[in-house]
Amino acid sequence: MSNIDKQRGDILLEMRDVRIDGYSDDKWHKIIKGVDLTLRRGEIMGLIGESGAGKSTLGLAAMGFARPGCKISSGTINFDGMELTTASASQCRALRGSRITYVAQSAAASFNPSHRLIDQTVEATVRHGIKPDSEARADACILYGDLQLPDPDNIGSRYPHQVSGGQLQRVMTAMAMSPRPDLIIFDEPTTALDVTTQVEVLASMREIVEKYNTAAIYITHDLAVVAQMADVIKVLRYGETVEEAETRKMLSAPEEEYTKSLWAVRSIEKEGEKNDDVILKINNVDAAYSSSVKVLHKVSIEVPRGRTVAVVGESGSGKSTTARVITGLLPPMSGDVQFNGEVLPKDLASRSKDQLRKIQMIYQMADTAMNPRHTIREIIGRPLEFYLGLRGNKRDDRLLELLHLIELDESFVDRLPSELSGGQKQRVCIARALAAEPDLIICDEVTSALDQIVQKGILELLLKLQKDLRISYLFITHDIATVRAISDEIVVMFQGAVVEQGPKSEILTPPFPDYTKLLLSSVPEMDPDWLNNLLAERQNEQTA
Repeated sequence: MSNIDKQRGDILLEMRDVRIDGYSDDKWHKIIKGVDLTLRRGEIMGLIGESGAGKSTLGLAAMGFARPGCKISSGTINFDGMELTTASASQCRALRGSRITYVAQSAAASFNPSHRLIDQTVEATVRHGIKPDSEARADACILYGDLQLPDPDNIGSRYPHQVSGGQLQRVMTAMAMSPRPDLIIFDEPTTALDVTTQVEVLASMREIVEKYNTAAIYITHDLAVVAQMADVIKVLRYGETVEEAETRKMLSAPEEEYTKSLWAVRSIEKEGEKNDDVILKINNVDAAYSSSVKVLHKVSIEVPRGRTVAVVGESGSGKSTTARVITGLLPPMSGDVQFNGEVLPKDLASRSKDQLRKIQMIYQMADTAMNPRHTIREIIGRPLEFYLGLRGNKRDDRLLELLHLIELDESFVDRLPSELSGGQKQRVCIARALAAEPDLIICDEVTSALDQIVQKGILELLLKLQKDLRISYLFITHDIATVRAISDEIVVMFQGAVVEQGPKSEILTPPFPDYTKLLLSSVPEMDPDWLNNLLAERQNEQTA
């Protein structure tokens, strides 16, 4: 049975004419402009729209919460008979973390680095008196297993930095599910996951939500993902509802032109050209984070000048570790990295300023890649001063040029990262990398936090910069649509080794090796039955 055909219960959440304002530039701005939302028990609503549409702001408002600098200015938010806009602070605290829970977009920025995972998973459940500590911990291990985490009985003893980004996101999902809430707000919960892991996590999320008749608001920019999860889709733009309909109807016959544009944004595909001028060459690199745990095994990769090499693979396959070796953040055990024909010093401290300038990196987690106390002027201005010696008006003029390149205006200059959306933060990180005028940019999942319209704009921007400046890209991603759009060559990694590499046209043409086939078959499609059909197909293969 499709998730859209399941039995829905009574109304759990009803939001009427909700208006939310944000304060910046010494005045209040309208963020949410009179939105209605009705959610029944056991129902999943998908909220979609481009960056800045108000999706996360509306999702948080469902908890009776507004971010610092924002306020719920009018409207009603009724959760199971309680009006949250007039409820006391203590009443709201009693709901949050017990009956309403939240899965944030960036797990890395949401965990306390000094506490073990299981302590953080069960904290709210125990504090709210829902379960005693021992029972909550045993249940957490069950949830870890349901969410396909490795060694579920022991992984909770690790600290946040000791697991991958995808694993950390799943732990956060277990944390939200631990108290068995009535409502879960999922804010881009699979953004950090590779496609194979995403399949398992989506299936686990949906299974648990259905098992406990939990309602959910699923915020995402990934239309194919929301098609698997949501019973109803609401489209937002500029803080207003564009349209709302049941998922199948919305996918088959969207009524509004804006919704139709969302359905058709992933249309670019780069045609690769062979180039024998190699700018980066990785030769038989082995790497480890400790003497007993080797992460990379004889990795060899070449990046042609002015071209893009996409590195794909599951979480933990060694993609980001390879980037750390290239940048000198992790010295290799053996092998070397050559740049412009010159062997680079293994560690960051031994490299010259010019060697550092020519290789820049854009990180996956924009939340943790910027100092939260620095303004955008300071964040982008720092490399302009450090690498290029620009100061005063020259620095500010170049800073504004970079902002315009990433489609942000001068009003962002004096904002802090906390005042930006997830997509805006990532665009600032891209501008910071461009500020150094590098020859090679390592892009580590740089579009994963962006809505599909902004993704298209960023990819087109990167392609234009590459054409104009002959910048080379090493593009780490789990998004096969992004690979098709931007890559010239593809490297497939598995368990720390390169298992396949070559021109895009060859790697994406069948027949496929087993692991490449697994990756490609795990890419969600705009079909509400896709996940059910895929899981059934894989189960049949296992029993055959």
